Amino acid sequence: MIYVFLLFLPKFSVCDVAETWQLGFQDPATPIMEGIINLHHDLMFFICIISVFVSWMLIKTLWHFDSSQNFLPSNLAHGTVIEIAWTVTPAIILLIIAIPSFSLLYAMDEVISPTITVKTIGHQWYWSYEYSDYQNEHGEPINYESYMVPEEDLILGQFRLLEVDNSMVIPTNTHVRIIVSAADVLHSWAVPSLGIKCDAVPGRLNQTSLFVKREGIYYGQCSEICGVNHGFMPIVIEAVNLPRYVTWISSKLSD
Repeated sequence: MIYVFLLFLPKFSVCDVAETWQLGFQDPATPIMEGIINLHHDLMFFICIISVFVSWMLIKTLWHFDSSQNFLPSNLAHGTVIEIAWTVTPAIILLIIAIPSFSLLYAMDEVISPTITVKTIGHQWYWSYEYSDYQNEHGEPINYESYMVPEEDLILGQFRLLEVDNSMVIPTNTHVRIIVSAADVLHSWAVPSLGIKCDAVPGRLNQTSLFVKREGIYYGQCSEICGVNHGFMPIVIEAVNLPRYVTWISSKLSD
């Protein structure tokens, strides 16, 4: 009985990693992901109404035009009014859907005066990160590699196939530009809770932006089949407040 009661308790934690049997989205941490979820819910409203209406029409047609209901076949061949109706109505619905869709696509493509630029490069089979905005006394930028933590090295509470030894660290409430490329084959840098998925193409620089609204650890994986270890190159982003980020940068520059 207590387990049934626990199901109705409010959840104060956020879902920044996939849960068992999860069907919905992860909790959003960026305005882009919030827009994606809102657009999905709006589209589902139209989809449900259209699905119910079309199903009702099919069932009604099959029932009324069955031979047991009508012994004399109908002579109806076409109708101008209904032809206009089922052409104009879907066009209006598509226009209504297009307005928020184009707005979201424009927001996803726009990079707003980034404060920080991070370059991420996909390798077979790990990720490397470079903070070119900061340089040590030798003029070298912060550059490190991020490998998946083997299953035998995991500690209690860590996620299998998702933990890395060096995560990407960014500050919250800051516009961050992400430049994505690859060193060998096609990869894809994707983090669901941040609403980001950017292809890593050898010899090409793709860019996207992040504005994380809350602190947390966000998990992602390579989303382009890139070889035998494709499933073993996770992405971990740690969003921290500005003082902690400055401390982390200072420690990296002193290494």
